[in-house]
Amino acid sequence: MPQWQGTRALVTGASGFIGSHLARRLELLGAEVHAVSRQPQPQVGAEIWHQCDLREAAPTADLLGTIRPGLVFHLASEVTGIRDVGMVRAMLDGNLVAAVNLLTAAAGQPMKLVFAGSIEETRSGESAPHSPYSAAKSAATVYARLFHHLWSVDVSVLRIAMVYGPGQRDIAKLVPYVTTELLNGRSARIGSGSRLVDWIYIDDVIEAFVAAAESEKAAGGMYDVGSGVGVSIRDTIELLHRLAASPITPQYGALPDRQLDRAHIADVGPAGTTLGWQPRTSLVDGLKNTIAWYAEQQRKS
Repeated sequence: MPQWQGTRALVTGASGFIGSHLARRLELLGAEVHAVSRQPQPQVGAEIWHQCDLREAAPTADLLGTIRPGLVFHLASEVTGIRDVGMVRAMLDGNLVAAVNLLTAAAGQPMKLVFAGSIEETRSGESAPHSPYSAAKSAATVYARLFHHLWSVDVSVLRIAMVYGPGQRDIAKLVPYVTTELLNGRSARIGSGSRLVDWIYIDDVIEAFVAAAESEKAAGGMYDVGSGVGVSIRDTIELLHRLAASPITPQYGALPDRQLDRAHIADVGPAGTTLGWQPRTSLVDGLKNTIAWYAEQQRKS
């Protein structure tokens, strides 16, 4: 278990939704937080920013050699559910090549790595990946296991379900999109809404990363981080409208459903047994907090 005060922690993808929340949590724990992004970032908190493209092997090795972190939280990722052959290379470079570069640079070094995987990764006995993103994230986890078992790299993977909560600024995502539409008095355009989704609140995700870093037994493991419960997109949208007391009716069927979409529900048992982690925030409470945050942002603008 790390003594957080003064621990040097590197967070890749620290400018993103999960990464920015994690960086703030680590600062509160007393860690010395180093943050990395491909683009220059403004200095906001106490984190120390570095600019690096993890898709390039030599700069990645230089980054770890310069910082010499005790902990590496790898959240940098290219995320899209688009089913297009043109996305294959971008997903490969952003999700697999970057992960392998980090693993290679960490081999033989006294550091612990916690990777952000995806609930959409394929499991044993399942059919083929359903998107370029799913394929690349699945392959990254396979390489993490390889580096652990062959070269003793201390790495674990958190396969994260559908994250939502305050601070998510990508309004192309379902919860931000529907919430901002209803707050602006507009009717959201949706597909059939039949797909089941496992929603997990941002604060619970951050605590899973902390738990994995603190665990002496996490290395080499893959742990689902979700609620363990599937809720249909339609039921999620209806709940958002009830909590916001909105009379607006969403436009179901206005968009086509994505090809090969299927439910991905977390098995939270291993995370509970090994990491001592479990989800604590109900969907109702999480969505209330989320609506309140977007409403406050709207008032400020």
